Amino acid sequence: MRERFSIAAVLALLFTLTSAYAQTARYFVFVTNTVSNNVTAFEINPGAGKLSTVVGSPFAAGDSPNSVVADPKGKFLYVINEAGRSVSAYTINPGTGALTMIAGSPFPAGTKPEGIAIEPTGKFLYVANDGSGNLSAFSINSSTGALSAISGSPFNVGKYGSYPTGLTVDPTGKFLYVANWSGNVFAYSIKPRSGTLSEVRGSPFATGSGPWSIVVAPTGRFVYVADSEAGTISAYSLKPNTGALTPINGSPFAAGKSPFGFAMDPGGKFFYVANNGSGSVSAYVTNPSTGALAAVGGSPFASGTGPQGVAAEPTGKFLYVTNHAGNTISAYAINSDTGALSAVVGSPFTAGSNPSGLTIVKTSGP
Repeated sequence: MRERFSIAAVLALLFTLTSAYAQTARYFVFVTNTVSNNVTAFEINPGAGKLSTVVGSPFAAGDSPNSVVADPKGKFLYVINEAGRSVSAYTINPGTGALTMIAGSPFPAGTKPEGIAIEPTGKFLYVANDGSGNLSAFSINSSTGALSAISGSPFNVGKYGSYPTGLTVDPTGKFLYVANWSGNVFAYSIKPRSGTLSEVRGSPFATGSGPWSIVVAPTGRFVYVADSEAGTISAYSLKPNTGALTPINGSPFAAGKSPFGFAMDPGGKFFYVANNGSGSVSAYVTNPSTGALAAVGGSPFASGTGPQGVAAEPTGKFLYVTNHAGNTISAYAINSDTGALSAVVGSPFTAGSNPSGLTIVKTSGP
């Protein structure tokens, strides 16, 4: 009896270990290459942060792929094709990171699409059309990943002359924020059932010159905008009941030349900005109470030529930056205490021609 129990226990343990191995999280980096019209896929070594190319990569995209985003569950990937006026949609193989085009892809967007965002439940996707001054809005089929235009789409962005570039949705999925090159941020409330948009009272909110990217802190309390022409970061507090924005004390904060893309670590403690014109990454510590930014010691950190897209790995251990003019990806380890960056062994890693946007997806193993 004792022996049979021991065997059963061993078998149960083996089953548990096998199941745990099968569910081990895997992390993939997807990079849009604007000139080679494709997407390079890498897997992250979870211990060292090194990148290895996914089998089958690069994967074909449309004309001039730019921004990229994944749904919250890591099932689907969406890529803006700027010159193609469309969105390419893919399913992500959770074990290998390989991409398969979704039926009906690419889906039409507006003129010169630049920014893309998905609300936190993965029901709706939004695209900022810089050339046509509006937003394309889609519902996402949860089974197939296919996109369908939402009633009322496209939605206008302010008056004529607005040039929407970056956009983001707050963590609650209640509000959408759009950075306009014309020098402001438009804010919208999202209807939870339909995904339709209505402008927040007080919108638009003034920014610095040439706003490009925009992000909401993981806490949902603060909003940050990269003022590309001004070389600054505009920072706001977010009113959770209305979605209105109020500049925080000290804003705008100094960045490098032509700040372009940025990212926050998952906990919202550190903030990173790619300075496209100065070939560097500025790093900041965020004040959890006020949202103010303070430079990390040693910042800015050197990158490749023309850094553009930035993404933090979901555990907060690593940061990745696309070097648009250098055709590479810079990889850094993040000091969990200070936020300082140190180059990962083997960095930079080779991408396609003129890498632009990137996103990191967490999946489970096969």
